[in-house]
Amino acid sequence: MDKKQFSETDIISKFILPAVEDAGWDKMTQIRQEVKLRDGKVIVRGQMGMRKTVKAADIALYHKPNFPLAVIEAKANKHEVGKGMQQGLDYARLLDVPFVFASNGDGFIFHDKTNPDALEIEISLQDFPSPETLWHKFCAYKGYTDAQLPIIQQPYYDDGSGKSPRYYQLQAINKTIEAVSSGQDRVLLVMATGTGKTYTAFQIIWRLWKARQKKRILFLADRNVLVDQTRINDFQPFGEAMTKITKRTVDPAYEVHLALYQALTGPEEHQKAYKQVDPDFFDLIVIDECHRGSAAEDSAWREILEYFSAATQIGLTATPKETEAVSNTDYFGDPVYTYSLKEGIEDGFLAPYKVVRVDIDIDVEGWRPTKGQTDKQGEVIKDRIYNQKDFDRTMVIDERTELVAETITNYLKRTDPMAKTIVFCNDIDHAERMRRALVNLSPEQVAKDDKYVMKITGDDATGKAQLDNFINPKKAYPVIATTSELMTTGVDAKTCKLVVLDQNIQSMTKFKQIIGRGTRIDDRYNKLWFTILDFKKATELFADERFDGVPEKILVTNPDEINDPDNTDIEDALNDPTNLNEDDYPADETGNTGEISEGEWPDYGADQTVVGGPIEDGEGSEYIKYHVSGVTVKKLDERVQYYDADGKLVTESFKDYTRKAVQQQFASLDEFINKWNTADRKQAVMDELAEQGVIWEALREDVGRDLDAFDLICHVAFDQPPLTRQERANNVKKRNYFGQYSGTARAVLEALLEKYADAGIPEIESMNVLKVQPINQYGSPLEIVKQGFGGKPKYQEAVADLERQLYQDDNKSA
Repeated sequence: MDKKQFSETDIISKFILPAVEDAGWDKMTQIRQEVKLRDGKVIVRGQMGMRKTVKAADIALYHKPNFPLAVIEAKANKHEVGKGMQQGLDYARLLDVPFVFASNGDGFIFHDKTNPDALEIEISLQDFPSPETLWHKFCAYKGYTDAQLPIIQQPYYDDGSGKSPRYYQLQAINKTIEAVSSGQDRVLLVMATGTGKTYTAFQIIWRLWKARQKKRILFLADRNVLVDQTRINDFQPFGEAMTKITKRTVDPAYEVHLALYQALTGPEEHQKAYKQVDPDFFDLIVIDECHRGSAAEDSAWREILEYFSAATQIGLTATPKETEAVSNTDYFGDPVYTYSLKEGIEDGFLAPYKVVRVDIDIDVEGWRPTKGQTDKQGEVIKDRIYNQKDFDRTMVIDERTELVAETITNYLKRTDPMAKTIVFCNDIDHAERMRRALVNLSPEQVAKDDKYVMKITGDDATGKAQLDNFINPKKAYPVIATTSELMTTGVDAKTCKLVVLDQNIQSMTKFKQIIGRGTRIDDRYNKLWFTILDFKKATELFADERFDGVPEKILVTNPDEINDPDNTDIEDALNDPTNLNEDDYPADETGNTGEISEGEWPDYGADQTVVGGPIEDGEGSEYIKYHVSGVTVKKLDERVQYYDADGKLVTESFKDYTRKAVQQQFASLDEFINKWNTADRKQAVMDELAEQGVIWEALREDVGRDLDAFDLICHVAFDQPPLTRQERANNVKKRNYFGQYSGTARAVLEALLEKYADAGIPEIESMNVLKVQPINQYGSPLEIVKQGFGGKPKYQEAVADLERQLYQDDNKSA
């Protein structure tokens, strides 16, 4: 058989794989086919979301399971030998490998980044390089020493389930192992929330531990939920070698220690449990969420890292801190690897979002009390204009709370009343009032389960006890959680579909962490995207270049220069255990809130529950928190914005999005019509457009007319006047087209035309339509096709002819 008649699959199996195996590559351990590196970006419009399909690398070659070396991209023989090179280079970038091969079965084009003097050469099938050849070239390219190789080649943990690191996790693991094995003792990894930082950290620790490069390890976090999730989930394979440090006791019998900062140190000398062991006790310290805790140079928690300064220290964060007072890179150095939210969304590993921005009149225009007006507590309200920053911080207006709660409730009723929702409030008092308002607006849901709405804050043991149920996808309740600080970080709420912002947020770090509550994807529970309902203009931070970029280092040497008059960024500026909010530290299983005794928690304005009276705001000044009712409050505007291809928020209808997508695929109306006419199945054209992000249901909803796919595209993308499906069906009837048929054939085709009018082209192209009424009264599908049309080919030709009739006028114009 002529090689040019072979499919791409045949070329791989008959020519490429034999050549690779003949070169010495082991097909069981070193060769992987159809390596899917991305999941496919989710496109969201309206209440619908769908994944774009992604291609897989044809073949990836590995030195060891955790060490990819090369990519091979194959094409059918009708193509030139190097046709797949550009595609292969893209996969090689993701796998971070320097070798790429393209082939059509005749030979290979070999792209070798290790040899800039001959970057691309053509080689025969017989000259494919051996594993040893590529490995030696790779080691020389990387500059590995003999001492590094045992560490670098240590396999990652494999539980036999088939789970393996994603491409970016593999890059993060390998780059960290390389850095540590080369003697780098401070390493920073920046990975967006929801991308598996803890799993990545586990694999790093596992490989260094198994290679005996690092024998005693400390994993540091500042919240119990982070430590416990780590111990129970990703770190479980360490088994009996692992312990959680509690009661200020460091047990040297264990090799892997998980600890809260608060369990290792405190203001008093007797609380500094880390001093129970020598400074060289730990070989490796991994700091989770390193933008908090020990980030500030003068933090009391930094003393732990400084005490164990001889240990290799790896910082993990989704939000590297670069502020006037704090710098991660100043301590750890530049990140060895960064994987951003934008990359995660583009790859389909993170959920995109749509934003519903709600403007309230008193937020925009301000509210001023009448002369001498008093609040509910009898306090005379200071005469000034109160605006968005004041509400629920220094000024509580009941009607505003009720309007926000009503907007949340109506959104859930329109979409999904059981969608997991986090409402971020300014403080604990605000969270309680919001809980009460939401309860009053959802009596039917609350009657089913009184945990429908729960306040989950650090001061409420009952609410904190429901945190695990909230984040557990298998638990329906609680559905809505109102909170202030407790759930901003470290809460793995995979199925959270609605994030409500009614909190003043000016810290970029905090904003990123809050958005991260919704970015996880869970296909099992149909969580592919989420909505941000914003009442405080917090989502304006999306436009800040720091949101998804490397923050500019602006550290100053004089802490007095910190400009934070509203105390909105106090957590960013003052990372000290004596300056932290109890809301950050839920009690552990013993009721311990992190080894800081009652009475040591300061009262900052952001976490106060006092109403009517002086409150310290953390800067030494005082302000009054007033509480009033009887104010007329209304919504001015509600806008929907979507995450676009450039990672920006755009106010765009799905019609606009579709127009752009289609015009990228088809340069003109004639080109589209020609494609439609020549397609054996119209469904194939629809599927192709769906891969580009056209969600047919959302488009029909946006257009608001009963059009089929052809008319939707012609109308939306090329401004053509459309016909409804019924109008197209009636045009066929007027031509007396069915006169050429009789008996069963005519009855079936007339029924198919009605099916088209009701449901569109996909309905009549499916053979399953012959199984349903009224067509099934003429017999089984086999009987209808054989007796009515003389066989399947003639039946398919009759359906194709019917389709031509449906688009006859358009065919002439094309």
